[in-house]
Amino acid sequence: MADSFLKYIAFEKRFSDHTVNSYQKDLEQFSNYISAQFNTEELNSTTQLMVRSWILSLMDSGISPRTVNRKIASLRAYFKFALKREEIKKNPMEKVKLLKVQKELPSFADEKQFSDVLDSTEFENRQDQVIIEILYGTGIRLAELLGLRVSSFNSQEGTIKVLGKRNKERVIPLSRPLVELLKDYINEKNHENLLDQDPYLIVNNSGTKAYPMLVYRVVKKFLNGVQSSDKKSPHALRHSFATHLLNKGADLNAVKDLLGHSSLAATQVYTHNTMDKLKSAFDQAHPKA
Repeated sequence: MADSFLKYIAFEKRFSDHTVNSYQKDLEQFSNYISAQFNTEELNSTTQLMVRSWILSLMDSGISPRTVNRKIASLRAYFKFALKREEIKKNPMEKVKLLKVQKELPSFADEKQFSDVLDSTEFENRQDQVIIEILYGTGIRLAELLGLRVSSFNSQEGTIKVLGKRNKERVIPLSRPLVELLKDYINEKNHENLLDQDPYLIVNNSGTKAYPMLVYRVVKKFLNGVQSSDKKSPHALRHSFATHLLNKGADLNAVKDLLGHSSLAATQVYTHNTMDKLKSAFDQAHPKA
């Protein structure tokens, strides 16, 4: 049954490989738990008591409420699918509520410090520079970066085509320096004949599609030099991209489209930084402040 569900979200719902793997791991973890605690390996024999017991065990083990909620969402999706397929008569998730989560503001780097570090960094190779420049220059997600192909880049238009969540495409404009960097990088790869093997833009040493940890290592090394960056992850560059644009007066709807958000609410989380800047200016300049 779980296999049918995983195929459904992969091929019909078109979830990303990363999301499908997360669902699979959550279901396997829950299955192992009820097998050990309730002597059953059948997901479709699940009761609300089993689910609540699992949630409590996750909380006791120190897992964050945000992560627990993601696991709850995985079970919700699975049992909704099972109910629709008439594999179960009652949904055990019906009265299970999400945990309360403290709102976490995006981690971003100070604009000037980030720019100074970027200008002064001597990258080990051109690909490392491309990784940082694209993530910060476009705000794309890690999975979107890894999915980029050479054909995604349009040097004439100065744009890059990105395949986002749910296979939604969007076209993002690039700065002139980034366009030139990509031209040089692709020419370099062509000279090495790596692109003939597999035309992904970011590749490993053998010329095949890069893996997430490769990008994480490059990003962490770079952000170690940016003291104002709390988190050293590719997503921190995405947060910095959005925050810096809004601080410069960019239209919120335009930032939404660049980030590939499905709703404006997801983008509005970045406006707190702009508001803090406005409050600071008000406190410094207004005679009644």
